[in-house]
Amino acid sequence: MAYEQPGRDGTVEPSSGVPAAVLENVFDDPAHGEPGRDRVGVHIGWEVVLLLGAAAVAWLLWREDPDVLRDAALRSLLVDVVALGLLALAAGLSLRTAAPNLAIGPVAVAAGLHFAEQSDRGVVAAVLPAAIVAAVGGLLLGLVVVVLHVPGWAASLGAAAAVIVYIERRSAPVLVQGEFDPRRHAVYLAAGFAAVAVLGGLFGAIRAIRRLVGRFRPVADPALRRGGVAGVVTAGALVGSMALAMLAGVLLAANGTGPVAPTTGLDWTALAVGVALLAGTSAYGRRGGVLGTLLAVALVSAFLAYAQARDWTVSRWAVGAVALAVGLFVTRLVERYGRPGTATATTEPAEPAGDGAISTGWAMPRPRPMDDWPALSTPSTESPVDPWHTPRWQAEPRRWDDDER
Repeated sequence: MAYEQPGRDGTVEPSSGVPAAVLENVFDDPAHGEPGRDRVGVHIGWEVVLLLGAAAVAWLLWREDPDVLRDAALRSLLVDVVALGLLALAAGLSLRTAAPNLAIGPVAVAAGLHFAEQSDRGVVAAVLPAAIVAAVGGLLLGLVVVVLHVPGWAASLGAAAAVIVYIERRSAPVLVQGEFDPRRHAVYLAAGFAAVAVLGGLFGAIRAIRRLVGRFRPVADPALRRGGVAGVVTAGALVGSMALAMLAGVLLAANGTGPVAPTTGLDWTALAVGVALLAGTSAYGRRGGVLGTLLAVALVSAFLAYAQARDWTVSRWAVGAVALAVGLFVTRLVERYGRPGTATATTEPAEPAGDGAISTGWAMPRPRPMDDWPALSTPSTESPVDPWHTPRWQAEPRRWDDDER
């Protein structure tokens, strides 16, 4: 007879003590989770605040300079909104998978420089190589994060440093060589971004998809691996974030009125991550809203246009810092009021499979509590009757008396 560790052959129950069948329906993270499903009420409340803020800033912009919201100026503003929105989507996608990608800003600047140099060959010929390089870079970054199981922000910071080395090879700004003008398609680009942002938020609100996307989020020791499915989803999200950042850089370069400057792009990273957090995406991963990205991008873009209309000198670093500060506060709200409530099902603790000391094949019954024992009869308080001293012996006739008669 072989001796084994208890529970090796059986299904291991999680530390919560709730059976796996119940966890699949009650917990957002079946292996380790809080009882109940994530709540979206806090996201709806915050998105109402974002909507009111965006409407107020847009009204201020209209009062300051109505021409910004008309004709060519409006189309240029819409392209800027789409470019910032793509960067916010890239940041939000990586944040949802708990592997924030800090290389999106440098990737956008590098893509803009490449497009400015190669755009005279045509849009497809200029964008396709950049898309391939971005996808390969995202795949390599994903492999580093998944195989080594290291934090996404640390690995992507190294990737950002490598991209900045490519950017610094250019000592002077680069003029856009081609004639591609995204302002002619501004309405379609804005509609496409809005559709992607809203549909992504709606799909992210579905419990199964939210659980799948957020599987990489640590639940105990952050160095513990979260499984193959979590690794595949995280790597795919990093590839997608790189591709979105590349498209944003192309739009920024094509929509600009001057040459593309070879900057580090980290200010774009700070702004994009700040907008994603401002939208209601948790810095810990998994949790996020529905309309938050669209509304946060509209709010920040309207403020930047309003600052330009007022001739204010506002850097992206300053706006990104404010967005990050408010976004971290929103993360605290989301994690506090968006976490599951109380469990919807109560279960008895599972019986152990074995004695827990020798083997799983020999099982000993658990001792029953004292309250379950059958009640013993209560002894009588009366004195026992002696059968030799009962009146019956004296009332009945004795046999030897009859014989004497």
